[in-house]
Amino acid sequence: MALSVAASPDVLDALGDPDPSGRLQPYAERVRGATGVDFITIMRPDGTRYTHPDPARIGGRFLGHTGRALAGETVTETYTGTLGPSKRAVTPVMAGGRVRALVSAGITIDRISARLLDRLPWAGLVVALALGLGAAGTWLVTARLRRQTHGLGPVELGRIHGHHDAVLHAVREGLLLVGKDGALTLCNDAARHLLRLPADAEGRHVAELGLAELAAGGEERVRLAGDRVLAVNVAASELGTVVTVRDHTELQALTGQLDAERGFADSLRSAAHEAANRLHTVVTLVELGRTEEAVALGTAELRAAQELTDRVVGAVREPVLAALLLGKSAEAAERGIELVITQDSELDDPGLDPRELVTIVGNLIDNAIDAAGRVEVHLSADERGLLIRVADDGPGLTGQEAFEKGWTTKGDGRGLGLALVGQAVRRLGGSIEVAGSVFTVRLPAPAAGRER
Repeated sequence: MALSVAASPDVLDALGDPDPSGRLQPYAERVRGATGVDFITIMRPDGTRYTHPDPARIGGRFLGHTGRALAGETVTETYTGTLGPSKRAVTPVMAGGRVRALVSAGITIDRISARLLDRLPWAGLVVALALGLGAAGTWLVTARLRRQTHGLGPVELGRIHGHHDAVLHAVREGLLLVGKDGALTLCNDAARHLLRLPADAEGRHVAELGLAELAAGGEERVRLAGDRVLAVNVAASELGTVVTVRDHTELQALTGQLDAERGFADSLRSAAHEAANRLHTVVTLVELGRTEEAVALGTAELRAAQELTDRVVGAVREPVLAALLLGKSAEAAERGIELVITQDSELDDPGLDPRELVTIVGNLIDNAIDAAGRVEVHLSADERGLLIRVADDGPGLTGQEAFEKGWTTKGDGRGLGLALVGQAVRRLGGSIEVAGSVFTVRLPAPAAGRER
């Protein structure tokens, strides 16, 4: 207000009159009444008043500080004047670069207090309304949060989160949660270790992490991850897909040994069954008095069995592997399948773990017997290492199908054997090639294997 009055042309014009108060007093009172301030005092630079709400005080000295205003500044202050304590502003009236007069406008502290008291009920109403709205909003938000958290409060949620975090990272089974958009939203430490996931796996798409097939829905399956055998279970949930991963490597190793022993037992059973058939035939011929035919049949069977044994034992001097081949030959014969050991097969003790050789050769022969009517096995060794070749007249497989495809635990376990072959070959530092129905395995000699 003081600035507006100081800038008014009427004020400058009145200052040029012989009696400035005659024009300035009515002007100041008119503005004061229109604006609601308590006083507008126009004065000379020395503080002599031209105007005042009390005309009797015109010509008297202004009570307050004017030093900074005389320097051209506008200042505000709280000061006790003729009307009592007041909040005022003092500003200069400039003309031609010099101070022609000063203007002070203000409101008394009593009037400010009265106005505040008048507005206090409304302020209280506004505050009460704001508090009410805030309380209602807080109640609504709290009610919604409790519905979302099933009535659990912050303490219970904190405790559950602590338990959840402890259990999630303590269990040995891997756990993954895949969102409906295909992004990995959660994985625990065991899953990171078993699947070799990067530190920033969470938030990335499963296809980017190579887990798209793993997270596909279906029954429990066994998958290979490097040198590990993993049992994978996939279940759908409201949040997406839950994948649990269990390490079955040690269990599978024991199962493999058990399967090998079972294979030997089956092979012996087949051989015994076949021998029993031949023996019954010989006995029957004797009972019928046809002893010459019985002797001829028995001699032929004995010669055939001995020839097979001599050929296998002569070609393969590893006793466990030779026993496996004899048993598989008997099993194949019982199923009407021709199993042939090639004439050029020759294998001394290769110096490798017999269990690994049984896994490789046994599973390759089993796979061939399941798919074909004729199976050919070749075994040989030279300075470079061991060569194993199993061929059949079946449709064949691709390398990807043979060594990476898993199997369902609800079936008979078929399909994992060739994958175990791949694992055993990698453990021995060898290589495997698939060309249709011909599987070729090359294993380094023990010294070469150590150098690798």
